[in-house]
Amino acid sequence: MKKHMANHTVSCNWKNEMIFNVSVDNQTIVVDVPNESLTHKGPSPKKLLLAGLAGCTGMDVVSILKKMHQPISFLNIVIDAQISEEHPKVYTSIKIIYEFKKSDSLDEKKVDHAIKLSQETYCGVAAMLRKGSEINLETRYL
Repeated sequence: MKKHMANHTVSCNWKNEMIFNVSVDNQTIVVDVPNESLTHKGPSPKKLLLAGLAGCTGMDVVSILKKMHQPISFLNIVIDAQISEEHPKVYTSIKIIYEFKKSDSLDEKKVDHAIKLSQETYCGVAAMLRKGSEINLETRYL
């Protein structure tokens, strides 16, 4: 039996200058290119890729740690990406920094396992970006 592929659709409506309203799941995200526009009404589309990566892996890690009965109360994800100077400007390397609260008494081996599962099995955004960028990981306990 053939598996049916899911279909994702977004709509992108030009407003003026470099401003677009992107409709995603009945929500509107304003995108702009701050370097080329004085308006600065929203993030650039490229930076939204990084936001998608952070959200995707973050949701995975929280879900996995909860299933492992880990006492997580805080997770912050910082993405630091290097971009090429030549066109098309692409991310050449991406560093994902996972920040946890030290006082949560998390089992660090379980945290590492949750991050590994997210990166190697579940996070589709990371899988897509990894095809063109090196992705490095760091875990911090604050």
